[in-house]
Amino acid sequence: MILSHMAKHDPDLSRIFHALGDPTRRALLLHLGQGPVPVSALAAPTGFALPTVLRHLSVLEEAGLIRSEKRGRTRLCRAVPVTLDLATDWLAAARAEWEARTDRLGAFLETLEDDDDPEPRD
Repeated sequence: MILSHMAKHDPDLSRIFHALGDPTRRALLLHLGQGPVPVSALAAPTGFALPTVLRHLSVLEEAGLIRSEKRGRTRLCRAVPVTLDLATDWLAAARAEWEARTDRLGAFLETLEDDDDPEPRD
């Protein structure tokens, strides 16, 4: 079972989860949810040096979660929310699988409880 899931490994999905695994990157992505923002404005509230913020933005961009473009001397970043659909779909499928497993386990445990009940005597 595990091997079949590994065979279906999706590098895009791995990049998305890697990017979302860091709280700084999640905060940057949330900030970008309000609309396009210059890199300098994204960096200011983090307290990090600009190169550190640029590395975080690079990870987000490699995952397809944001896009950036140069406008004059300013680099603008914007969120690409549709990319989250891949992660959302995977999470929904995983949740459905685990819910089905717990439902089957619950049904099995109920049969065990029924087997433990003494049979009524006449």
